[in-house]
This record gives sequence, structure tokens and C-alpha cells, in this order.
Amino acid sequence: MRVDLLTREYPPEVYGGAGVHVEYLARELRRMLDTRVHCIGAPRDEPGVTAYAAPGELADANAALRTLGTDLSMAAGCAGSDLVHSHTWYANLAGHVAKLLHGVPHVMTAHSLEPLRPWKAEQLGGGYALSSWAERTAIEAADAVVAVSAGMRDDVLRCYPLVDPSRVHVVHNGIDTRQYQPDRRTDVLERYGIDPDRPSVVFVGRITRQKGLPYLLRAAGALDPAVQLVLCAGAPDTEEILAEVTVLVDALQAERDGVIWIQEMLPKAEVIQILSHATVFACPSIYEPMGIVNLEAMACEVPVVATATGGIPEVVADGETGLLVPIEQVEDGTGSPLDPVTFETELAQRLGELVADPTRARAMGLAGRQRAVEHFSWPAVATRTLGLYQSLR
Repeated sequence: MRVDLLTREYPPEVYGGAGVHVEYLARELRRMLDTRVHCIGAPRDEPGVTAYAAPGELADANAALRTLGTDLSMAAGCAGSDLVHSHTWYANLAGHVAKLLHGVPHVMTAHSLEPLRPWKAEQLGGGYALSSWAERTAIEAADAVVAVSAGMRDDVLRCYPLVDPSRVHVVHNGIDTRQYQPDRRTDVLERYGIDPDRPSVVFVGRITRQKGLPYLLRAAGALDPAVQLVLCAGAPDTEEILAEVTVLVDALQAERDGVIWIQEMLPKAEVIQILSHATVFACPSIYEPMGIVNLEAMACEVPVVATATGGIPEVVADGETGLLVPIEQVEDGTGSPLDPVTFETELAQRLGELVADPTRARAMGLAGRQRAVEHFSWPAVATRTLGLYQSLR
């Protein structure tokens, strides 16, 4: 059986959780069956991986239109496949077209949903209508939809009521706990000016509305001045969100020391060392279908303080591996907190609670790694995914 995975991101061009997912899923599936990867971007040297660039005629077109043009080339490249599996709207249309063109089943994994990310209109303009159309077309026609959490499954059925619930399957994301494990060295910390002897709250993520970084920056003003705030935050969606974050960081740095902003996307090994020395990991997301980054922190024995939204409560066991921050969200699709001040206050309180109790924080970190190892391994994810493929043959 040959399966073709279709994705925007694939190493070394990985920007978010979907790219991490495909990287490790492909690695495990190759142990079980013939697995090919089709991605977008620069040529790859890895066997079985084909990268596609946007058609030259679309070089100056809207970004979403360039993606759809690339999808057509990707669909053509799937000739000979027995099943195609697409990830995110960037590749969903490729999967749908390949299904029609080659007469094979199409599985799509919902890592996020366009109707729940209306701020993407800031980034794509009219292209947001195109990305939404591509996702809707693919998800309503797919032979199976993989939701990365039960919360995401609920979102799929709510946003796309024409989708048959029997076709939506929950397969959680995974974590490589052999790679993500505590690194007690300090060379990376020294390079970025992080003091290993001071407590630290660490954030890792892209600068995008859904990650909620501005809420964390406003909440951080209430933390003990002895606490460092380490922001591994880059790849902004727009100049506007970058400007907003810059103003908030500048204001915080003017009030206190120990505010460290690393704007480049760091190699995994560096992120792992920074996580390993964190007192607490902060995930202030207002939209998070699951949140692989929380698993990465847990695997490094770090307690997590995260928003109780989406699939996060399925990963972070409240009171055991971290603390969840309640949120009432505006019902306009943005996920924005109904009362931002209350959300920021409670975020600061939970972060401060763990920073002030290192013994409890340490116990939660150890419990988090145990949970990551026992419940979220990539071999288990691949086995469940393979079972889904086989059910469609």
C-alpha cells in the first residue's frame, strides 16, 4: 500500500504544529508501508519527498492563490498512490483534486479550521475566502477526517454540519519523548542571556492571533520582578501583530529586567534546553486544536499553565501536570476572551502560583513527562492512522 502525505510544511521548513506532526507521522509510517511526502517550498534531498514551488505565472498573485496553484501540481504528483492524506488548508485542495483525478480515498487531518481563524483575513486579504473555500470543499468530500482532539472533532461538526459524524475520527498528536527530554546543559541559555539561577516563564510559538501572546505580555506585569520572561516568538503573521507585540515587549522591558525576546525560529535542540530550565511554560492560546508545544514542554518536565480551550484540556491535566486558565470567549469566531482583563489576571495568578511553589511545580513537571510518555507516543499515533487507512481500502 502506498500512501502520499500532502503538506505545506516539512523539514527543514517547519513553522508550526502541523509540520511537526507530518515529520514524525511520516517517520513512523515508513516503518509500516510505502510513504511519500509532497510539500511546498525549496527542493528536498530526502528520498520519497517531493517539493513544489508556486507556478511562475502566479509569482505576484495573492498568497492563497499561489498555494492553490501549487496544489494542482501536487495533485498531479500523486499518480500511483493508493490513498492521499492532506494536512491543513494549504494542501487540502491537493488532496481533494488527487481523490478525483486518481480515484483514491482522501483523508484530511484538521489541525485548525479556517472559520475559527477569522484574523487570517489580516494576512491573506481576499485569499482568506479562497482558503476557506478550499478547506470546506475538501472536508465535506473527504473519505475520512482526522481531528487531533475531541475538542477539534466538536469544532469540525459545528463548523461543517454537512460532514457525516461517522467520518470524523479522533487521533491525538504525539511527541517524541526520546528527543524531547530534559537537557541540563546551559550553553544555549548563556548564549541568549537567560539566567539558569532565576525562575523563568517561557513561551514558544509563532506571533499570531491564536497564540495569545499579547495577553501573556500584559499578564506578565503582575509577576514577581525576580521572574524572567523568555519569549521564543517569531514568524509573525502580519506587520500589525508584530508591531503590537513589539510595543508590549518594549513597555515590559522598560519596567523590569529579565524580559528576553528571541525572534528567530530556534533549532529543536535549543528550544529543548530552554524548556528544560523553565520554571513554568505558558500557553495563552485563544485557539488551539491540541497544542503540540504543550506536549513538548511536558516531555521536558515543565509544568504548563494554559488556556482551557480547544484540545488543551485533553493534554494538560489540570492540577496534575499544570494549571488551566478558564476563559469565556466571544462567539464571533475569533476566540477572543469576553473579559480580557479577567483572563489576563487569572493567567498571571496561575503562573505566579507555580513560580512561588517550586516543589509543586517540579512535581507537576515530572507528572507531565510521565503523561507524555504513556499517552502520546508517535508509534501509537501511526498505528491508529494506519488502521484508519486500512478501513478505507
